[in-house]
Amino acid sequence: MNLLQVEGLRTHFVTRWGTVKAVDGINFNIGYGETLGLVGESGCGKSVTCLSILRLVPQPAGRIVGGQVLLEGEDLLKKNEVEMSSIRGSKISMILQDTMTSLDPVFTIGNQLTETLRLHKGLRGQTLREKAVDMLRMVGIPSPELRLKNYPHELSGGMRQRSVAAISISCEPLLLIADEPTTALDATIQIQFLDLLRELQQRIGLSLLFITHDFGIVARMCKKVAVMYAGKIVERADVRDLFDHPAHPYTEALMKVLPKAQEKVARLPSIAGEPPRLHDLPPGCAFRPRCTYASERCSGTYPPEVMIADGHGVACWKYS
Repeated sequence: MNLLQVEGLRTHFVTRWGTVKAVDGINFNIGYGETLGLVGESGCGKSVTCLSILRLVPQPAGRIVGGQVLLEGEDLLKKNEVEMSSIRGSKISMILQDTMTSLDPVFTIGNQLTETLRLHKGLRGQTLREKAVDMLRMVGIPSPELRLKNYPHELSGGMRQRSVAAISISCEPLLLIADEPTTALDATIQIQFLDLLRELQQRIGLSLLFITHDFGIVARMCKKVAVMYAGKIVERADVRDLFDHPAHPYTEALMKVLPKAQEKVARLPSIAGEPPRLHDLPPGCAFRPRCTYASERCSGTYPPEVMIADGHGVACWKYS
């Protein structure tokens, strides 16, 4: 049984230019203790997928119009707001990419950490404080008793990110969603934070949904990977299989533009064209205008997903 199973999820935004299909019928699952990487260009729908799982899509423009999000077999899309409030933070937590916008600048780290523990665990007094100190110590923050009194602006970027991680795992959730959590960190701190996440995953049995556009992070962190383009998942596979045998033309193009340390080139390769406007998608495959393998068939209907190997699915007419 999977911990999380997303089936046919569709999230749309109504704008003055038309309906934006930010997430358009995606399917994936995450097992217990497993890490899934969700990759793709900016604007492909990765973050909206996360917000849809947590039922935090901005309203009134955004709305989930179809599909299922099953957590341990229960459909989160059928829960009311009170039920979802009890799930957020306790069963599913999320780390955002910008710590200065996810932490409240007018409250101390201690205030924000203990709020979660009070709400979901019912802790009070000295027990609450000791638990908060233990959580900061677990994520590697030195002098945790003192850091409880610090405001976010008094901490470095790496310390803020560790504080956010402490808040996210304080109630021992089943699933942690990490939405590009290393974007604002330098390379050295990135590695430390990724190692921290893996250590925490092993220690408390977390399942991870890791959102990124960095294939290096995918290789380091993930067991499975799903590639998104224009609101759809175009390919999904085990990490090793995807790196060795990228099947979709978009995945193949992403692999080709990765810089290689052993090669010296005058100009890095790039993917021709631009991502489509989601309120005005072309018929058929959305990647067709940028694809070197495009044919007339690609401009008709969107290709179905085809399993080309065990656990390796791709939505492309090349394989249909």
